[in-house]
Amino acid sequence: MRAEIQNIVEEIEKSVALLAQRLDVDTAQHRLEEFNARVEDPNLWDDPEAAQKLMRDRQMLVDAMETHDRIKQDLADNIELIELGEMEEDQEVISDAEAAIRALAETAAQKELEALLDGEADGNDTFLEINSGAGGTESCDWAAMLARMYVRWAEKKGYKVELQSESAGEEAGIKSATYKISGPNAYGWLKSESGVHRLVRISPFDSAAKRHTSFTSVGVYPVVDDNIEIEINPADIRIDTYRSSGAGGQHVNTTDSAVRITHAPTGIVVTSSEKSQHQNRDIAMKALKSRLYQMELDRRNAAVNEMHENKGDAGWGNQIRSYVLQPYQMVKDLRTNHETSDTKGVLDGDLDGFMAATLALDVSGKSRAEAQSD
Repeated sequence: MRAEIQNIVEEIEKSVALLAQRLDVDTAQHRLEEFNARVEDPNLWDDPEAAQKLMRDRQMLVDAMETHDRIKQDLADNIELIELGEMEEDQEVISDAEAAIRALAETAAQKELEALLDGEADGNDTFLEINSGAGGTESCDWAAMLARMYVRWAEKKGYKVELQSESAGEEAGIKSATYKISGPNAYGWLKSESGVHRLVRISPFDSAAKRHTSFTSVGVYPVVDDNIEIEINPADIRIDTYRSSGAGGQHVNTTDSAVRITHAPTGIVVTSSEKSQHQNRDIAMKALKSRLYQMELDRRNAAVNEMHENKGDAGWGNQIRSYVLQPYQMVKDLRTNHETSDTKGVLDGDLDGFMAATLALDVSGKSRAEAQSD
């Protein structure tokens, strides 16, 4: 087998091993039998919500098992074909099998990535908050650029994007914005974007054309499902209603009223500025519940907790990713060292490579290679 194909085979084997790890393949069949037994319970549909969840969980397990087994078998079959072709010196058989292995490598890598989206809330919709930091007008403009980047990314995924609130910058850009992004695994994909994003460029606002550094923080919180109970003591919140208006445009609401809810025990503040005040209150309460739920997830997951606690203020020393437009072109994630010189593509929403690199960290924070070597 040629060295190139051998390397691809080894990558597929790593993917299969990590799929098996996520699936817990040794117990998968037993868990499926338990699901099947529960499905046969004549009283299953007495509780439709519980029954639907059971059926979804069962199907997810079945899909994961079939994916693992199919990739493992397809790899074995094509390796056997290459060996057979080499024995019989049949180059056509070898070429066909090698092409199949290359295609299988892409499938395996994608399935491995999808398997990492197995957190408690990964499948949920998400709230995305953007807040300008150190840098004044520069930072507000950078916040607007990030907002555009994430909207572009979400639209490419086919997700629904709803602007919940927005505060315009004094001269340009935005001070803050909150979006609700809805679609399969929206939170699972976006959760790794929480942190401070740093931009280095020649300022369009500086007549001397000097380089400037700007910072903007991003926060990502799962939309809480209706079946997740988050209790909020009415005495712990303050609800303020005020007039809100914006400059208009494609992504900006112009409204007569807005609602701000402050949660005293945590200091969390959420806002909504839809046209309906009743809708505002409902949206803001959902956003508050999402923030409180995220705090609970953080407590349960030490790795995620550390990431959020270390986010800190939007300024020097706290960034997770740098976007350098001058004197060279480079976007680099400081957690995974994933980088690209295609800055235009990234700012147009090409973020999957960065998200994939972060998702490839297992729950203990190890890299894919480190996890595989254990």
